[in-house]
Amino acid sequence: MGSMKPHVTPVTWTLVVPLKPLPRAKSRLAGVPDGPALPALALAFAQDTVSAALACRAVSGVVVVTDDPLATGELRALGAGTVPDPPGGGLNAALAHGASAARATDPGAAVAALNADLPALRPAELERALNTAAGFPRAFLPDAAEIGTTLLTALPRTPLSPAFGGLSRARHRASGAAELPVAGVPSVRQDVDTPADLAAANALGVGGFTAALLAGPVPEPGR
Repeated sequence: MGSMKPHVTPVTWTLVVPLKPLPRAKSRLAGVPDGPALPALALAFAQDTVSAALACRAVSGVVVVTDDPLATGELRALGAGTVPDPPGGGLNAALAHGASAARATDPGAAVAALNADLPALRPAELERALNTAAGFPRAFLPDAAEIGTTLLTALPRTPLSPAFGGLSRARHRASGAAELPVAGVPSVRQDVDTPADLAAANALGVGGFTAALLAGPVPEPGR
């Protein structure tokens, strides 16, 4: 076992984070009673995801692919770069576009797609996943439900070839990407689509932006 590690040079990654316009985001969370407005929650998830990613030692930069003007301003304020979402292409086109933008600046970039809804993301857990990914041309991490994908990585000069959405774990595996052999990174896998997911992320410990929103109740106007 000891002989496998030494030749893997640490890689620093440019992360590509897709974020659809906030008014359309997170509709499946509508069942949270008396919860914050969903666009605000989607933005807070993205802010916590991007903050943790930028604090990760294996990450050299974050590119958010979004057309949302509010999210663009808020995520740039954290230190992320942003590129507009190509029209009508959907999630995988957005990710491919973000990877191209990252490589236009740095042709030798290692790129990784990361979900924008990882509010419990821990920089050290992300670093462990990315350092493991340095040993594979393309690799991915399944989501907590074991059906989707939260992280897809591609070493320099390797196409990212994203196949997110629905049963993406099986699609990424079929595409030749390695399923990352890394345990103990629950915060990188806990994306939030449903109220149960939000409870699971909350149990792991969400970041400051999401925590502030969930602390509720917002004062009523005029009080």
